[in-house]
Amino acid sequence: MSCPRIEVDLGKIRRNTQTLVARLGPRGIRVTGVTKAVCGHPAIAQAMLDGGASGLADARISNVQRLRSAGMTGSITLIRTPMSSQADQVAQSCEASYNTEILVISALAAAAIRNSSVHGIILMVEMGDQREGILPENLADITQQVMQMPGLALIGIGANFACLSGLAPTTLQMSNFSDLANEIEGACGPLLKVVSGGNSANLPWALGERATGRVNDLRLGEAILLGVEPVSGKQIGGMHTDAFTLVAEVIESNAKPAPAAIALVGPNLARRRIAQVSGVSKRFIVAIGHQDTDILGISMPDGSTLIGATSDHLVIGTSRPLPKVGSEVRFQMNYNALMHSMAAPDVKVKLLGTPPTTPSRDIQGKSDHLVLV
Repeated sequence: MSCPRIEVDLGKIRRNTQTLVARLGPRGIRVTGVTKAVCGHPAIAQAMLDGGASGLADARISNVQRLRSAGMTGSITLIRTPMSSQADQVAQSCEASYNTEILVISALAAAAIRNSSVHGIILMVEMGDQREGILPENLADITQQVMQMPGLALIGIGANFACLSGLAPTTLQMSNFSDLANEIEGACGPLLKVVSGGNSANLPWALGERATGRVNDLRLGEAILLGVEPVSGKQIGGMHTDAFTLVAEVIESNAKPAPAAIALVGPNLARRRIAQVSGVSKRFIVAIGHQDTDILGISMPDGSTLIGATSDHLVIGTSRPLPKVGSEVRFQMNYNALMHSMAAPDVKVKLLGTPPTTPSRDIQGKSDHLVLV
């Protein structure tokens, strides 16, 4: 069987989605499945939809086009501010996009007119993460400008948390975000169909005891794919954390004496040695490296220690019997490792579990696409 590979249990992804949809639905919050970590893999996206996700979202237009090429006709939203150079592709492939820049929004308006379509705009608001977002005091002015542009429909606002800052949203921040939705409707008139409160880091807040206000959408990737809450890294109760497994082949297996002490000049060389060894150590090498995954984001097998890695070798020490050359070693991955491996050209994807019954599904029909993002 081909190595290295990622084994994907579609059933676990579907059940993770179902669990979150069931818990968030009674609170008036729908789930948008985010596919960027899996590079827009159509079967994984379909598992999210089969689990009840109301739509899909991705950060790269190439991933969206992969989904469209696979025949997926439902709502797909671009969650990274579009590049103005890709405005035509965004207008053709996405029902809506998250935006912060008037220059880009103007390009989308022109592209939508050329495409004889209406493109949905969700304005991303800066609520403390310090990544992308319009300052709250500028939101009303930009809202008015968007409403005056033909080819566009202002459909909502969004916020982001814990991506750049690493800080989970507070109750006060979420309350202020709901207030902004009310203020924009009062000042500018449109009913905001989408009030997207954030990502997987919002789940402790969204599933807590306090009211969730105007928020009616969360963009969930890590929680669905890995069953964990990003800020703490802890498993979400009832969720599968092993839907993805990285499998690599052993290419060398022996005992070696510890190297003589050497002076490591510079931090880059120092980082190549993860663990110090003494005496004779049992160690083996598997055929993956920095080109294939985030080495620090994979878990070692029981009784094993990461000694170091290069671009295409992973050296592991073990206290257990050495594996045979040609055997396979299995690793669990965190979100960074998953993203890296799914994008690596030499890592194959093997789908496990019941495949989708159909290649795609139109989510509540095209006429409602502006609501479902």
